[in-house]
Amino acid sequence: MENAGSARHTLTAREAGLVNCRACGKVSPATTQLCPRCGATLQSRDTQSLQKVWAWWIAGVIAFVPANTYPMLKTATLGTETESTLLGGIVELLHHGSLGIAAIVFFASIVIPASKFFAIAYLAMGTRKPSRITAHRRHQIYEVVEFVGRWSMIDVFVVAILAALVQLGSAASIHPGIAAVSFALSVAFTMLSAQSFDPRLIWDADKDTPK
Repeated sequence: MENAGSARHTLTAREAGLVNCRACGKVSPATTQLCPRCGATLQSRDTQSLQKVWAWWIAGVIAFVPANTYPMLKTATLGTETESTLLGGIVELLHHGSLGIAAIVFFASIVIPASKFFAIAYLAMGTRKPSRITAHRRHQIYEVVEFVGRWSMIDVFVVAILAALVQLGSAASIHPGIAAVSFALSVAFTMLSAQSFDPRLIWDADKDTPK
């Protein structure tokens, strides 16, 4: 039994007296202060990681509220101006029979951002209390959050393209609403929150959890 327990034990870089550079990934002795490859400051753990994560997370949630309640687009056609919110645009797409486009917009604009908020909060809270999900699985969740972050600006890109292309004087014009700015800020804050999270805390929490 003793040998089996030893076999399951995973030696971490910290236990081996090593530290990796979060900028370039080079592994150095724990006593090294600057990365010999890129010159970045080395530290075994970012002691202020969770503070920065929650600060950016709260800012992202605050910006996400007006992104879904205020107009995303302002369309002027022959002197008549209409405003469309994010949810309103999805409903309008459904009424026109564009189910695929509506599903893409709904998934990219609401499901993914909301999932990122839940995932980041779960990972941050998981460093303070035991979790049923393994450390490896939680690290995979973190990698997914990091990867999808760059694809969350689809609404902002669409609004920017439409505003640039549809400018027909008094006949028709499209302008971005305040929700476009709020959505962009929400995505940026969420990306900063994910980047501020030190994934090494996941393994520390797993080591501290009683087996």
